[in-house]
Amino acid sequence: EKEEGGRIYEMQEPRFKIPGQQLTELRFGYGNVDFLRVHIGDKIWKTNDPELDRRLRQSFAGDAPKFQRPIELEVHGLAGKPLTVMARDESGCVAKVESSMPLAKAEKLLLTEEKLREQLGRLGGTPFRLGELKNFLSGAVLLPVSELNRLRREIVVELENLRAQPKRWTLNVGQASRLPIERTSASIESTTSADSIGGGRRDACLTLIVLVRNLLQLEAALKCGVETVYCEFEDPKKYREAVATFHASFGCEGRAGSPLPADGTHGVTRPTILVVPPRIFKMGEEWTLEQVRSCNADGYLVRNYDHLKFFVNDRRVGDYSLNIANRISAEYFKNQFGLERVTASYDLNFSQLESLLRAAPPEWFEITIHQHMPMFHMEHCVFCAFLSSGKDYRDCGRPCDVHDVRLRDRVGAEHPLKADAGCRNTVFNSQAQTGAEFVERLLALGVRNFRVEFLNENPDDVVRTITKYRQLLRGEISGTQLWRELKLFNQLGVTRGQMGG
Repeated sequence: EKEEGGRIYEMQEPRFKIPGQQLTELRFGYGNVDFLRVHIGDKIWKTNDPELDRRLRQSFAGDAPKFQRPIELEVHGLAGKPLTVMARDESGCVAKVESSMPLAKAEKLLLTEEKLREQLGRLGGTPFRLGELKNFLSGAVLLPVSELNRLRREIVVELENLRAQPKRWTLNVGQASRLPIERTSASIESTTSADSIGGGRRDACLTLIVLVRNLLQLEAALKCGVETVYCEFEDPKKYREAVATFHASFGCEGRAGSPLPADGTHGVTRPTILVVPPRIFKMGEEWTLEQVRSCNADGYLVRNYDHLKFFVNDRRVGDYSLNIANRISAEYFKNQFGLERVTASYDLNFSQLESLLRAAPPEWFEITIHQHMPMFHMEHCVFCAFLSSGKDYRDCGRPCDVHDVRLRDRVGAEHPLKADAGCRNTVFNSQAQTGAEFVERLLALGVRNFRVEFLNENPDDVVRTITKYRQLLRGEISGTQLWRELKLFNQLGVTRGQMGG
């Protein structure tokens, strides 16, 4: 309902006083507040303060940088040769520029260290400030002030461009250290081969995780030899059959609870099936989680705090809905709750995801690179409302098990609808999207666990899609080839979210 409120134009002590209480009278704009809807004991919330807004805005608004990083300058040269200026920041970026004219011999007005510091140190309005200056000039030389000013402006631009580039890393498989390679303005070369990681086939230490939503998709994935599967079915009663089918296909009955490899790389992985509890949980619905646990799966893909608590003694992987967007949250779920892996938030664009993978060990994460994006969830069950005479899951007959329902939007796109055990509905985007073009860069960052999610694809589409992603991970096709051949939407995440930027 509408809350009463408005701008406060005056505050004063009231004309009457109550012993032992300090009262303040607030005066609002005429007609802003319906006092018939205000009651004794109501709380008043201050929701905006123009003075506070003004002070906060001053802390970040405007073009002038609010913080300047120190840079170290080196100056080299001798008469008859160009002046060379090199700049280095605290993160190891190195820029180098040369004058367009040679240094001249000087009898007066020579380039002293004080003169160099005065001209090259004029860095106001830039993100840098002059720290140490090293003067390696030979002999008495001079250069026009205008040329010094040009060199200063040029080296600032060069340094800013370098800082905007992603860092390059040397990947030492099996070691904890990841050493950044210094970025320079001269050249940047990749140190990680696209075809080989750790001296062998690069797919040897990669895991392709496949999420399926029905038994036919599961059987298709098993025909492809997929060894890590997540099952998210509308009816959790079918999980028992799915787990039995999976275990039987590998001849590994009764393995529930065995842990994943500690390093997370799954270089030689064993078959693993995890099942997914309903995304939304309310008090009193523990029966849905009990139903999920009874299937004897190897573990669970958990999506909220109730799942974390209920499956506390089981193997768990955290899904994207835990909103893991920085190292602190990743470390919290890994260490506090003992999750084997976590899924990066879909809200991250690629540069943000890249920063996350640099800040935290990449083996902590799995990245979803193919999916129909879930658009929204709702309590209203469309299946029950239009395809049943019942009122809820107790008497609806579960039409969601046999009917395929889609919602058509104003431009004619048909968005699939799925129900869960609690009769809550999720609407998914009509078109599958992919982040295949970013897989090479993710591999270079150390990611080894990639997830492909299916929704309503038929078994043939499942086989074809898995085959293409395996070719992509082996370096046999490019990401562009993949999304064009599969006719996918070249985007992963929300509004170019996870793979945008």
